[in-house]
Amino acid sequence: MIDLLVVGGGPAGLATAVHGALAGMEVVVLEPRPTPIDKACGEGLMPGAVRRLAELGVCVPGRPFHGIRYLDGVTGRHAEGRFRAGPGLGVRRTVLQEALADRATRLGVRVLAQRVGEVRQDGDRVGAAGLSARYLVAADGLHSPVRRGLGLSVPHVPGRPARYGLRRHYAVEPWSELVEVHWSQRCEAYVTPLGPDRVGVAVLTADRAPFGEQLGRFPLLAARLPAAARTPVRGAGPLRQRARARVAGRVLFVGDAAGYVDALTGEGLTLALTAAGELVRCVRAGRPQAYERAWRDLSRSYRALTASLLWARQHPRLAGRIVPAAARMPWLFTQAVNLLA
Repeated sequence: MIDLLVVGGGPAGLATAVHGALAGMEVVVLEPRPTPIDKACGEGLMPGAVRRLAELGVCVPGRPFHGIRYLDGVTGRHAEGRFRAGPGLGVRRTVLQEALADRATRLGVRVLAQRVGEVRQDGDRVGAAGLSARYLVAADGLHSPVRRGLGLSVPHVPGRPARYGLRRHYAVEPWSELVEVHWSQRCEAYVTPLGPDRVGVAVLTADRAPFGEQLGRFPLLAARLPAAARTPVRGAGPLRQRARARVAGRVLFVGDAAGYVDALTGEGLTLALTAAGELVRCVRAGRPQAYERAWRDLSRSYRALTASLLWARQHPRLAGRIVPAAARMPWLFTQAVNLLA
């Protein structure tokens, strides 16, 4: 019998599959989309994510970056925090997914081009897409159909602005060895070095407006970018997705499907890769229910810091003070950066 039936062939699902295969499990991944799979993403791996990939034996080519810089998008006032435990890595989403898929295949993981409909389970097994397994891992993204089908999605809170992510690439030499986060009154723009002649620019915002209009709120950044983008705009959202639980019988959730606050701190991939290992450890030990607490412990700093920044973002006067406050207390900003690294 299949030990782990993984729904979703993105980084979270493939990392779970690799962890399972390394633990001697029979793993099958269900993913109808062909590799490589792209997604709107900041494409910056924090140092913790780089370490998790190395532990999995996954080598990913990319552009190292050595910290985070917050900037006022108009005045240029800034604060920066440098990593103490090694660099992060700017990596195209397609390159990351392809590297994980290759590692999974080399370990004997089967990837089937199938969609998942209804999920059924009893005390001994779980079934989906005509297959039966001991456990099913839902790694099917922000709007997880598995999470929704099991009634575990928490409805959006009325009155809370929904946030969205937009990303595109520009053919320009990176001008910094840091990831830059440009702040405006209504949104943020993330600039990630991805190669010798490419940067990724991701905008996080609650405003439904075209990418060019959003970018116009950051005149200092816009002046550095060529007029023509290298890739079209790719979007994602609403970003905030709440789940009632990470474990439902023999179904476990990982990555964005497990619940997501926001991309503000850039910690999503680190959490996904780390949680994948904890999930497999709990299943292998015969204690799948322990994964719920493990996920909560792993995600506590991410959830607390991201929720605090989002709360400030919803108050324009406070949002305008984030960069000046970080600039006045560089030691505290550096500590926060390394807490997430």
